[in-house]
Amino acid sequence: MAEGIIPFQSIVAQEVELVTYFILISHTRLLLAYASLDPTPLAPGATSSSTTTPVLNLSSHEVIAGLRKPRPYTPIAWGDFFLNHNPCTQSQYLAMKDMASIKNERVRKFILDAGCSSDLAMKIDLVDTLERTGVAYHYGQEIEELLHGMHSEENVFGDNLCVTAMRFYLLRKHGYNISPDVFLKFKDDQGNFASNDVNSLLALYNAPYLRIHGEEMLDDDVTFTKTQLQSMVEHLEPRLAEEVLCTLETPHFRRVERVETRRYIAVYEKKATRDEDILEFAKFDFNILQTLYCEELKALTIWWKDLKSQANPQFARDRIVEVHFWILGVLYEPQYSYPRIMLTKLVLFMSLLDDLYDNYSTTEESNIFTAAMQRYSTCGGMMIDVVKCYHAEVNWRDEHFVPTTVEEHLQLSMASSACMHIISLVFISLGDVTTKDNLEWAFSYPKFIRGVCIVGRIGNDMVSHEREQGSNHMVSTVQTCTIEHGITVVEANEKLKVIIEEAWMDIVHERLLKKHSMVLLEKATNLARTMDFMYKREDEYTLSFSLKKTLTSLYVNFI
Repeated sequence: MAEGIIPFQSIVAQEVELVTYFILISHTRLLLAYASLDPTPLAPGATSSSTTTPVLNLSSHEVIAGLRKPRPYTPIAWGDFFLNHNPCTQSQYLAMKDMASIKNERVRKFILDAGCSSDLAMKIDLVDTLERTGVAYHYGQEIEELLHGMHSEENVFGDNLCVTAMRFYLLRKHGYNISPDVFLKFKDDQGNFASNDVNSLLALYNAPYLRIHGEEMLDDDVTFTKTQLQSMVEHLEPRLAEEVLCTLETPHFRRVERVETRRYIAVYEKKATRDEDILEFAKFDFNILQTLYCEELKALTIWWKDLKSQANPQFARDRIVEVHFWILGVLYEPQYSYPRIMLTKLVLFMSLLDDLYDNYSTTEESNIFTAAMQRYSTCGGMMIDVVKCYHAEVNWRDEHFVPTTVEEHLQLSMASSACMHIISLVFISLGDVTTKDNLEWAFSYPKFIRGVCIVGRIGNDMVSHEREQGSNHMVSTVQTCTIEHGITVVEANEKLKVIIEEAWMDIVHERLLKKHSMVLLEKATNLARTMDFMYKREDEYTLSFSLKKTLTSLYVNFI
């Protein structure tokens, strides 16, 4: 652990201790009586189990409690499923581990042999395959050496548009600032590409999503290739048509890695050019990780059931599996099992507190609860910052406040998304990779972190706006945009999409600067990818049954 950084376990333990205490004493009726709380703060090191809950006089609030009607949420989609779900037996698991170890070394030899080859197109395809089948994390150094070789070779591709586009995509994805001028030789006098090859157009569509501000040429490339691909879909054979539609919905750079891994292994299996060792290793690795994830969910389900037996807030979304998926989208590798579990607990608490403020408390109760959280905190903590933002949103809601601009709205709503806090804890969980300077940079809300927050905040608002405005709810960025510009909701959504695209450009720009470890930047980018996925069509966290198919493929069904 870098000098001066508090260990991840210590930070998370303090946060969980603090919030557990308040969840336990903030059951529906108890929340209404916080004015009666004993102001004596918790003794340092005290826990919810070692601290006596204050005796509260509830009589003056009974009528209010009876009249309160929180907004209903869809019920829990999974229940206790993972208490008894075992993807495989212990002997099957050990056999998979043995086979995976053999395949791992065969694939490593294949990669090393490829490094000695002069076939750069093959190397590009290999790196892309390793990443999309989900096994690239085993070969970080080997892949970096391949990328370094690709970067040093600039003029060896001739007129191969597909290879040029894939090289541009992979190098920019890994922080190499390659110029978009590599595409100029493929354009005609009107600035259009002459190619009608589907694979080339797919590669060309993915590449510009690694663009930064000022690269208008790449903006035009997105528009051109999107139009071309849309016109070709109905004439393609089903497998290729599905790939085109999937790419048009979400370009490769913005996909959640484990979701893409599950999808692409099935695609790769049908390719005539597949490598059997890579395919089999990818399957074994996926199933091994799935088994680990199920063990994590079993432990989390036991913990959550125990907590709910003491306080079961009916006003909140019950989403233990969905939150685990959220964190899995950021940290999926096996060595991060403990951080995944603890971050799942923290984000679940954030969700509970969000619902407590947003869906249940009045302004007065919000004042009392926020003051109580601050009074009883022994460690300050990131959670207090989040609670203050939730409290400010309650004031906006009850005062019917409408920000003058979307930017003014984002000053509060980005912070209340808790993205910066999650990213900081993720950074800490990575151990020696993270320095004190990295954390100070994250807490300064640079454009990179702001970009991640915008992807989640505005994406959430765009799919939740109609549903939430049917109840007493804080004004969204969608509403703010309609008022700021005097436009319709449809027009506002188009303007907000532009802001999201600019946020992605900020994310890419920071990755190309290489001022911070690419490991850190990749994990933060993963959070943006996961939020983009969750809010692609609707609020799949709130309307959790829409996630059931995806989660079943990740947690239940072996490949």
